[in-house]
Amino acid sequence: MAAPARVFLLSPARLDGKRGAMLFREGASFPLAAQLRTIEGCPIGEVFRFVSGLYFRGKLAYANAFARAPSGASWMGNGALVITQNRGLVPVTTRVCLEHLEAFSSTNIHPDEPAFRKPLVRDAKLVSENLAAADEVVLLGSIASAKYVDALLEVFGNRLLFPGEFVGRGDMSRGGLMLRAVDAKKELSYVPVAGAIRKGTRPPKLTPRKRHREAPIHKAEPESS
Repeated sequence: MAAPARVFLLSPARLDGKRGAMLFREGASFPLAAQLRTIEGCPIGEVFRFVSGLYFRGKLAYANAFARAPSGASWMGNGALVITQNRGLVPVTTRVCLEHLEAFSSTNIHPDEPAFRKPLVRDAKLVSENLAAADEVVLLGSIASAKYVDALLEVFGNRLLFPGEFVGRGDMSRGGLMLRAVDAKKELSYVPVAGAIRKGTRPPKLTPRKRHREAPIHKAEPESS
């Protein structure tokens, strides 16, 4: 008997930081920036991994390791979907160009922003329609803010889960936690977002992680975890 599907929703990376500026800088010629300026573009997962560093690197590795897409839903790819600023939910392998990133950066991620909320709700409903009763949807992102949580709860209700171990941790700690889970080939524990404690006591620091070589997409990408 096939295991139930498990779809992961990865919160978006911010594009207004130092690494986002590197991509937008006129004349940028390092490999990722150059590829974004071609028709083919780059997978959105790799772009967000670059601008976010450890946090998105952890989310991407974790989702790719444990996602199971529903049968007959090829548009979901492997079941790892990124929440975007104005295109709703897209597979982590969806290719984007610089023009897409410029449109992302001009859209406010806010529950009252139609350009953000409408595509997100539209695609969340499409995901929901493709799920069987036992299938799960797991948010890999913060539940402390309503910016995308409320829209997702509106569609998924009690079916929307998140790793309980996230509570009280900052972004870097969550990223490291997910990478360690991938190393151990053991998933975190999932609890419903509805009714969950959104802000908790900070847990102890993670123990040092053994070095694992990962293919960098740019030589400046941080390797610490």
